[in-house]
Amino acid sequence: QVQLVESGGGLVQPGGSLRLSCAASGSISSIYAMYWYRQAPGKQRELVAAITSGGTTDHADSVKGRFTISRDNAKNTVYLQMNSLKREDTAVYYCNANTLKVAYWGQGTQVTVSS
Repeated sequence: QVQLVESGGGLVQPGGSLRLSCAASGSISSIYAMYWYRQAPGKQRELVAAITSGGTTDHADSVKGRFTISRDNAKNTVYLQMNSLKREDTAVYYCNANTLKVAYWGQGTQVTVSS
């Protein structure tokens, strides 16, 4: 079992920044990749960024150059640094951890970009 707890969401003005955190606990050694997804009202959940156990990262085209996924192995935490936020980035952001057998999800954290 893996438990994921997200934090760091909130209300920010367009052009602002936020950093989301996802703290993992439990069977962490079984995780081979972690992801950030988001879901805006009335839309499907979409993949935002990914980071493998080897440290390889990838980002959706819509956030490239603005968002950066990273991790701190000592803290078992994955981050999503979000800069130059736009209104269309408003969504609930979810952390996901994949093992060979199961995908785990956090509870989500709301990000609202508004003036």
